[in-house]
Formats: sequence, structure tokens, C-alpha cells
Amino acid sequence: MEKRIWEIDSLRGIGIIMMLVSNLITDLNYFNDRGGIVKSDFWGYFAIMTATIFIFLVGVSLTLSYSRAKKHKTKKELRMKYLKRGLKIFSWGFVITLVTWIFLREGFVIFGILHLIGISIILTYPFIKYRFWNLLLGIFFISFGIYLRNFTFDRYWLVWLGFIPPSFYSVDHFPIFPWLGIVLIGLFFGNLLYHNCTRRVDPPDLSRFSFIRLLCFLGRHSLLIYLIHQPIIVILLHVSGIIHVSFL
Repeated sequence: MEKRIWEIDSLRGIGIIMMLVSNLITDLNYFNDRGGIVKSDFWGYFAIMTATIFIFLVGVSLTLSYSRAKKHKTKKELRMKYLKRGLKIFSWGFVITLVTWIFLREGFVIFGILHLIGISIILTYPFIKYRFWNLLLGIFFISFGIYLRNFTFDRYWLVWLGFIPPSFYSVDHFPIFPWLGIVLIGLFFGNLLYHNCTRRVDPPDLSRFSFIRLLCFLGRHSLLIYLIHQPIIVILLHVSGIIHVSFL
């Protein structure tokens, strides 16, 4: 059984809690005007920080997974491992696209965070073992993605890259530029701090505390929680009368 690194699981658990709060606010604003009281720039920045944690940890976790797998897998087996993992997560992203297209239509997910994570696992596999190249590439992807926001483009089929058409809207949009850059920087820090699954810096062991164990539990089950949390939030808000959802 692979030994878990508690600080990574617990940071992902913090991201899960932030995601639940952020998406609760998003649902209030999307489904009911009464959610207007929680509209502010703060929640926009909060959502960006939440996504950044998850996407950064994708890169860090890839370095750990690769360090463990390369000890007993051939290069071909490693390529297939990450190709299958990437396609699996991307497929869940496609499920999210289908569900949001059926139930939301306006603002449905074209290329959301699961699409990004799935594609990132496949695209960054050749770079997993590198360090400073990932830092430089990461800075480039982020910088170019920020630069693209100054323009609009008429090619809707390029929204997954970050070329955004006028009046484009999606409830969950994480294009390659700039977000793949966060994964690459995660690869850099993963190799810097956990080379060959060995900590370069030993933090105080907090894993025995109940709250940390709870965060680690949430972090280990992040994909499942991500897939089920939105329907649960929407149903609870609808049943409580806070929002009214026509398709329920």
C-alpha cells in the first residue's frame, strides 16, 4: 500500500471545504436573485484560489505517483498508466458537460476543471521528471493566458485553449492557457520538495490530530466529493426554499 503524504492530502482537503463554500455561493447567485447579497469580488478571488489549490496539487501528485510507479513499470506501461488516468478524468468532465447541457443550457460546462486535469495529466507526462523547465513553462503558460484575456476571438472551438469569444459564459471554465501553467509549477515544486517521494523538508507531524485526519479523508476522496456535491447542494437549497430550481 502506498504511503500517503498527510500535508498534501490535508491541503487538498482544505481545497474541498473551500470548493463547497465557493459552489454554495455560486448556486445561490445562479439560481436565485436573493443570492445577490453574496455577490462580490471576494468570492471571485476565492473561487480562483480554490481552483489553484486543486490544480497545483495535480502537478505535485503526479511527481509522487511517477516516482513510485517508475520503480516497477516499464516506460510503455508508464505512458499507458497516465494516458488511461487522464482519459478517465477527462471522461468525467464530459459527463459534467452533458449533465450541465441538459439541466442548465445557459452557461453549461464546455471545458471545466475535470477536462483540464484529464488533459493536463496526458500533456505533462513527458515533463514530470523535470524541474526548472516546468517552472519556466509554467510561467509562460500563465503569462500568455493572462495576455489572452485582453482580446476576444470568434473561434468557439478554441475556448478550451483560452481564446475566448465575445459574450462567452460558462459556469466552469479552465482553459489550457493559463491553467496548465499551474500544473507545471506543481510539477516543479513536487520534484523540488518530494524528490523520489522523499521529503526535502520535514514539517512537524500533525497527522495525529482529528481535524487533520478529517482533512486527509476529504482529500483522499476529492474526485467523488466533486462529482456528487453539486446535486446535493442544489437539492438541499431547493428543499429548504432558499432557491427554486425548475427541473427538480
